[in-house]
Amino acid sequence: MVLESIMSPEKAEKKPWDMIFIGFLYASVAMFLSVWVFKEEASLVMVLLTVIASIPLIFNTIQLEEKKDLEIEREWTLLKEHSKALSFFVCLFFGFVLAYTVWFVFLPDTIVQATFETQLSTIKAINTQITGGSSFVNSANVFGGSIDAAATSSGSLLYRIVANNLKVLLFCVFFSFFYGAGAIFILTWNASVISAAVGTFIRNNIGSYATAIGLTKVGGYFHIFSLGLLRYSLHGIPEILAYFIGGLAGGIISIAVIKHDFGTKDFKRILTDSIDLMVLAVAVIFIAGVLEVYVTPLFF
Repeated sequence: MVLESIMSPEKAEKKPWDMIFIGFLYASVAMFLSVWVFKEEASLVMVLLTVIASIPLIFNTIQLEEKKDLEIEREWTLLKEHSKALSFFVCLFFGFVLAYTVWFVFLPDTIVQATFETQLSTIKAINTQITGGSSFVNSANVFGGSIDAAATSSGSLLYRIVANNLKVLLFCVFFSFFYGAGAIFILTWNASVISAAVGTFIRNNIGSYATAIGLTKVGGYFHIFSLGLLRYSLHGIPEILAYFIGGLAGGIISIAVIKHDFGTKDFKRILTDSIDLMVLAVAVIFIAGVLEVYVTPLFF
């Protein structure tokens, strides 16, 4: 009750950046409780506890957005209203990633290995499948699977990444439709996996940095930290935005099915808005794919 009462949808939409702190708090409390109480299963329990803390806020927000569908007639105005919710969803997700990454980097290695055991096993399985386990994934779609960029042309790579991300988008829509705020589970799991990937990148590069110059400057440490986040955020943020758009669309339809009869004017209006959201999500998925294939490799 304490965590879920901290922020209301109305406050979150007015101050979306505050949700980074809320997400950090949710994930941090969940992680420490899971390590303390469920140490053997901490890697999954921390995701579950983070989801439990987030569901009331997410579900109440979806209900609020469904009401807007009935009150606002112009689609462009309605999409602008939805963008308020989407912005704080993304900030909440970033708070999750930031929290998991910080604790991955700063906690002792024994605790990290136990807490992120399943996430690290997932990454290792992906690496083994693609590179034979010889190195960390160089070109990875962390949210929907991994693809070996060196083994295919850029056009084919773009197609495979977009197709892969569309599968995850469908999962978000279906989970939200059947479970209301169910998409948050998929997204929180992805936050923990990408944090393990970012944390591994940071730890590896800090080790190399320290060996080269002794890590005498604190600025060097935080340079590596920010570089690790940026590496995955460049294309990851649009991907996550698309998944939240799809989750919002599925959640709105779910509430509409419960509250309105099929064929009514209200249901048709909500269905039209949800379809527009899903079309927008697909467009953002394509943009994220272009960034991952053509832009991210220029910097990393």
